[in-house]
Amino acid sequence: METITIPKGFKVTPEQFEQLAYTEQLAKMELTKDGELIIMSPTGGTAGEKNFNLYLDLGIWNRQTKLGKAFDSSTIFVLPNGARRSPDVSWIKLDRWNQLTQAQKDGFPPIAPDFVIELISPSDLKNQRYEGLQGKMQEYLDNGVKLGWLINPSTKIVEIYRENKSMEILQNPQMLSGETILPGFILNLTDIL
Repeated sequence: METITIPKGFKVTPEQFEQLAYTEQLAKMELTKDGELIIMSPTGGTAGEKNFNLYLDLGIWNRQTKLGKAFDSSTIFVLPNGARRSPDVSWIKLDRWNQLTQAQKDGFPPIAPDFVIELISPSDLKNQRYEGLQGKMQEYLDNGVKLGWLINPSTKIVEIYRENKSMEILQNPQMLSGETILPGFILNLTDIL
């Protein structure tokens, strides 16, 4: 097993990031708007199972409605601020997705999703990345995301991020609504929280 240590403050250009991402396919990476490379730990079984349920629920709704395209955590989006981010779960309205060229769809799509979910894993808590995830959620909003959920199973708290609104905190909600962004989508949180 190989390990990689990135010096604090190390900067990577967008072109270098693409080269790394395509050659180091075993590592999940992101690039901040300032060029800082982020190597993320793989998830454990508990987080992986919860992520799968999130994909599955959104995927079933999306397959039934055909309103957009849903993506897993392996998809990297190039946000308008230049950051390369990969939400745990994301979704883009079909008309926005169809505006991209085939080459843009095949590569790292230069578009902010309409909807994102970030699931806080035990490794995120262990490595004190919670505040970083909150900052990431705000970055999503600043770059055009309309609705985002930051889900913390260990505390049973969900933070809801909405375009042009203050963040809302829900304690142990039973379900979440996709509101007008994902019409008719209801996420049952029984298997998540």
